[in-house]
Amino acid sequence: MLQELHVTNFALIDSLHLSFGAGLNILTGETGAGKSIIIDALGLALGERASGGDVVRTGTERATVEAAFDLSGAPPEVRARLAEAGLDGEEDDVLLVARELSRGGGKSQCRINGRLMPVSALKAIADGLVDVHGQHEHQSLLHADRHVDILDDWCGREALDLRAEVAAQLSALNGLRREREQLQTDARERARTLDLYRFQQEEIAGAHLRPAEEEELLADRSRLANAEKLSAAAQEGYAALSGGDRGGGGALDALNAALAAVAHAAALDGSLSGVIEALQGAVSYAEDASHELRDYQEGVEFNPERLEEIESRLDLLRTLKRKYGETVDEIIAYGDELAGKLDRLEHAEAREDELTAAIEKAQAALDRTAAKLTLVRKGVSADFAQRIMRELADLGMAATKFEVSIEPQAPTSRGANRVEFLLSPNPGEPLRPLARIASGGEMSRIMLAMKSVLVRAGGTPTMIFDEVDVGVGGRTAQVIADKLDALAGQAQILCITHLPQIASRADTHFYIEKCVDGGRTTVSVATLDAEGRVEEIARMLGGTRRTEAVVQHAREMLSVG
Repeated sequence: MLQELHVTNFALIDSLHLSFGAGLNILTGETGAGKSIIIDALGLALGERASGGDVVRTGTERATVEAAFDLSGAPPEVRARLAEAGLDGEEDDVLLVARELSRGGGKSQCRINGRLMPVSALKAIADGLVDVHGQHEHQSLLHADRHVDILDDWCGREALDLRAEVAAQLSALNGLRREREQLQTDARERARTLDLYRFQQEEIAGAHLRPAEEEELLADRSRLANAEKLSAAAQEGYAALSGGDRGGGGALDALNAALAAVAHAAALDGSLSGVIEALQGAVSYAEDASHELRDYQEGVEFNPERLEEIESRLDLLRTLKRKYGETVDEIIAYGDELAGKLDRLEHAEAREDELTAAIEKAQAALDRTAAKLTLVRKGVSADFAQRIMRELADLGMAATKFEVSIEPQAPTSRGANRVEFLLSPNPGEPLRPLARIASGGEMSRIMLAMKSVLVRAGGTPTMIFDEVDVGVGGRTAQVIADKLDALAGQAQILCITHLPQIASRADTHFYIEKCVDGGRTTVSVATLDAEGRVEEIARMLGGTRRTEAVVQHAREMLSVG
């Protein structure tokens, strides 16, 4: 049950707080007073999107909507959704919802019991708590494709589970069909693709690529292209160390001379032993470097033919990289991928046979599930129709006959049935589709009858009716008031109305008013006491003409209600 609603800086609302009670909660006010703004704000608390663009009040940066729900009578489906969202361990059986919207569609936040949550999680939970019946929802009965949803709501969990299974099976079946259709498209295109893939595979395979080959080739090219420089540098280094062809005078001779000189001095002063070791090490390192430079210089390769081979190979790699990848490793990977593509294309006929068998199997499974769903629907449709007719009798349509037509059709995500509600409002008249015979007043009563049946079947604990009385009056208004009053004994009802017949039945009555204060228009809400209700019912009865007779009539309606 919805307990509290607090709205700040939303549309024309500065700040308002409503405390709802059990039973029938009525909201009334002049036309254009802002009643629908409150329903829009409540919609945010139920996970709906903000309607009408920027809803943040002019002059402010953020709008907030907070709602509190009593979960003590919540349906099992709501408990399950709370568990899925990790909210099943909350205390006090209270659900606190907060939505915050920033100006210009900026940052938006949704909190459930103080925890940041996605709006989708809030909507999944709220859908099981509140059922909103908009001003023109009864017109949806004119669209036969909505009838199957209403019937399945009545059927309950079994039908909804089967529907979900049908949708999943149909999706899988369509996927198999699309794959087969793809295989069956232009055979010549497949042949052209095969030729292309084979050429590419042969070109890559013929190159005999090796991982890291390009790096090795680049290093070899650098050495061969600079062979003379490398040889000269090695020769110069060797000569500097050993003296080379100069017959002495190299760094090694100088180091050995220094070692000999210090060795004599070390015999006189032991502190020079460290210098001796350093010089000995320097001589050893210099000798090793000299030998390595000599060997390197002798091994430098002068091979123009090999250099030409490397350049040719690098040209091939550049050509392949332009076609198949940015690196040699990517070209090798693409070659491996081609093998799989070729295999699939070359075995397309075998795959097509496999798909045909899989499609037949999937179609049979879908047909079985759809048949089960049909049996569930047909098994409850007569009882559903009988209950609707009993409700319609209470609403002054005792002679009306109502029937659920269930006919076969090609499977969709909602099953393999065309479900349509048929009506005969007068004795002797044949049953016909609702869209062809029902008047506006009849449609409102039929929708109320359905809501009454569904709520008795364990529907949502709170129902919101936004001007369900639109387009009706007189006797129809009275029977709608009676039915809303009866519904309020089974669920919490919030109802926006212009009819005094309905307003007089309120357990809690809110008066909504639009006023101008300091040059700014503001929507405010007051909870009416007994005398306030008399005044409001009188206004609804007489408009601007407030007479004692009108006031007395209002008191009489309230005493009966």
